Amino acid sequence: MLGLLNRQLNLFFMPLAEQVISFQHPILDPIDPVLDDDELLGLVTDLLASRYPKSTKTGRPGMAPDRLLRSCVLKHTMDWSFRTLEAELKMNLVYRRFTHFDEDRIPNISTFSRNFALLGEEGTKKIHERVAELAQKEGVTRGNRLRTDTTVIETNIHYPSDSSLLGDGIRVLTRALTRIRSEVEAGAVSITDHARATTRRIIEISRAARGTSQAARDRMLESYRKLIALASGVVRETEDTLEKLAANSILITGSLLTVTAQEEELRHFLPLVQKVISQTEERLFEGNRHVKGKIISIFEPHSVPIRKGKPHKPTEFGRLFRIDEVEGGIISGYEVLDGNPADTNAWKTALDGHVEMFDRPPYMATADRGYFSAENERYAEDIGVKRVALPGRGRLSQSRAATQKERWFRRASRWRNGVEARIAILKNVFGLHCACYKGDTGVKRHAGWAVIANNLSAIARYKNKRSKDCDD
Repeated sequence: MLGLLNRQLNLFFMPLAEQVISFQHPILDPIDPVLDDDELLGLVTDLLASRYPKSTKTGRPGMAPDRLLRSCVLKHTMDWSFRTLEAELKMNLVYRRFTHFDEDRIPNISTFSRNFALLGEEGTKKIHERVAELAQKEGVTRGNRLRTDTTVIETNIHYPSDSSLLGDGIRVLTRALTRIRSEVEAGAVSITDHARATTRRIIEISRAARGTSQAARDRMLESYRKLIALASGVVRETEDTLEKLAANSILITGSLLTVTAQEEELRHFLPLVQKVISQTEERLFEGNRHVKGKIISIFEPHSVPIRKGKPHKPTEFGRLFRIDEVEGGIISGYEVLDGNPADTNAWKTALDGHVEMFDRPPYMATADRGYFSAENERYAEDIGVKRVALPGRGRLSQSRAATQKERWFRRASRWRNGVEARIAILKNVFGLHCACYKGDTGVKRHAGWAVIANNLSAIARYKNKRSKDCDD
């Protein structure tokens, strides 16, 4: 059952509440009235109500919509983990006041995690759109200028070497098979624990990989053959067990729920491990270093290797992320992209999203030279953009060079450089450097809440500045 929006303070908490009110937080206090928006609360209420058919009427009281929304905002504004969020709410009266928990008991990290996940990808996007609308109503932005760029959100995975991926596959499949074996009749599931052998093969590979001689490479290939043989053996045991479970030829003596859950895990990871074996054989024994659909993590299979030309980090592993920023520091649109598409493909989407948000095209739109194409320039002009500042590539014609030297173009290019600072703020302040939520949906939720936290902070800065100007 949904928690109540209207709650009465405990009489004994009132003296503490009066003291807390006297303390003004520079970020949380200005955005406090923004989060009281009825449409925002209605979005969160609908998402919580969709958890079960009768969530609004039956069951024990759950987290109230306003508390969930404010806790999520607090977590991502401060870039905290769930554990830190729980600890800070228990210790700090200011954060209790902001999240409306006041004197009530603070939920544990598991409750926070499950409730945050209910907001989902689409719910997060709707909350972002509403916050952007509120920023427009507050006067923070008018949507006259647009700058867009892409960056990489790294997923929470280790460096994807072939040996480590094979080791992960062996470990995960063996663990699920062991759990199934403990719930069925003795001898029904045969499994060999290759943990020690796998660790030794991985160590042999890492040592041989340091050498540059042909003998070192031969030793590495031989160790890889042994490791692949171990992984293939576990795959055969997994396939045999799944066939028996499908034919109902295994007597389950323990928990049916445990067996069903582990069976689903096996069906999820089995094709991923088979793909890892296949791509390892192609790279090592066939010389194909560019395997189509390459997997770099069996836990985050949506992750892709991306090269952005950074000297200190040539290859990043995660997802490509596009942000569309307007004046006032407001990010009006964002998208987590599939694969590693060219930036030229994102220009039209950015302009269309701006028109949908503000009901008109921007007066000026700019991006880096990765977005440049004659088609993109024509599209922006056709929809009504007056100033299109896309630096050309390669040798420029005389007319093009003259255009890029004009004052308006140079000013637009200088303003475009600010999007790099915005990306740095998203990564260093709001935690966009690494997505800590699991799965494709988790990455999109994490990115969306980093953007929401940025927009709310921009609203807070604008309100503080306006208040200071009024006082002066």
